[in-house]
Amino acid sequence: MTVSNFSDFNLSKPIADALASKGYDVPTPIQVQAIPPVMAGHDLCGIAQTGTGKTAAFALPILHKLSENPRVRLKMTTRVLVLAPTRELVSQIANSFTAYGKNLRLSVTTIFGGVPIPRQERALSPGVDIAVATPGRLLDLVNRGSFDLSKVEVLVLDEADQMLDLGFIHDLKRIVGLLPRARQTLFFSATMPKAIEELAARYLKDPVKVAVKPAATTAERVEQAVIHVNQAEKPALLQLVLSAPAVDRALVFARTKHGSDRIVRQLGNAGIKAEAIHGNKSQPQRERALAAFRAGSVRVLVATDIAARGLDIPGVSHVVNYELPNVPEQYVHRIGRTARAGKDGQAIAFCADDERPLLRDIEKVTRQKVAVLALPENFRAAVEETRQREKNAPREEEPRREQRGPSSGGGRRPNPAAKVRPAGPRSASGGGFAGKGSGGQTGRAPRRAGGGGGFRGR
Repeated sequence: MTVSNFSDFNLSKPIADALASKGYDVPTPIQVQAIPPVMAGHDLCGIAQTGTGKTAAFALPILHKLSENPRVRLKMTTRVLVLAPTRELVSQIANSFTAYGKNLRLSVTTIFGGVPIPRQERALSPGVDIAVATPGRLLDLVNRGSFDLSKVEVLVLDEADQMLDLGFIHDLKRIVGLLPRARQTLFFSATMPKAIEELAARYLKDPVKVAVKPAATTAERVEQAVIHVNQAEKPALLQLVLSAPAVDRALVFARTKHGSDRIVRQLGNAGIKAEAIHGNKSQPQRERALAAFRAGSVRVLVATDIAARGLDIPGVSHVVNYELPNVPEQYVHRIGRTARAGKDGQAIAFCADDERPLLRDIEKVTRQKVAVLALPENFRAAVEETRQREKNAPREEEPRREQRGPSSGGGRRPNPAAKVRPAGPRSASGGGFAGKGSGGQTGRAPRRAGGGGGFRGR
């Protein structure tokens, strides 16, 4: 079947009308490949990066199936179960189901931690058509006898590789064991490591396999660059980057929860308003931070890898990898937060000496050399100014050192035995961010002569 328009899918009229009202016209490649087999009832294994439209690729045929086969809701059950790794992604998926199914009488409920269990129990009590959940809170409800998974007709595992990275494998196995064998299973992942292949082989029956991009490719419209800088001098560099007029809205990635809060505090001391989002924040705090960032009242959001996947945040002009991720594939997902909806974007990575092995891993996985930028001409003055500001700032009690586990971007750690190259020359006067960088070389940024510069954004 040749598909060039959403009308070619022959979705039920209420869904087609909802798509038309949203201005949906031409489906994305993953939607073209996935929707017909899912509508036909096949299991599916889909490999697609975030931002390719895969939520609609499974939500639309599921809504079509439910609308064509209405059933009375049974208490404390659901017909469709969608599992996702983070609260934010759960909310986003549920919002998509609600938007596409706005003309249908179907109920959509979210299940995740950070909100009172009794509230969720009341929502689930009469039964729901679609439940979107994180694995941990779902099992909490099952253990309390508040939710029954024996009536699930369709199971969706979204961002399966991240669920494994976050340590959900045992929860997934237990959940699947509670589901009926006669079901349709849809499996979506951005990458396909061996563990994911084994998981798919275990849970899918003769699946249709679709892939719209090779694993771990970076967004084509993202201009990437790396700046080599000492770890202690990263705060000054970040403040310079974010102060550039071209930086409209920036998403800054840190490796740990405490690190995210520290960056927000340092930016605040420099007069740059920012919010943090990570696993230690309550759900209302996370929702407020995201809402402020989306609305533009806060133009800098500092996050752990909880925000690297699935979140569709419009208008992110820049992504800053303040710390490189331990898992190189996570870099792809981080920079995929910019250059969305046909727009261009810029991704800048800060690389300290002990992070050079991580940079090499990223370049190996993405099969790209990241262009190197020199330090800006006013960098030394900014470092001294930042040091004085921090020296005079009120001291905050340091929390206990947190382990860098999977939830904070862990998994692969830097090799302590890796040889660290000596630092090269710094740009003391010339430089500035020139955008494209210096020929894609790795290593310390070259010395630049003369003045001028300033960060060049889009």
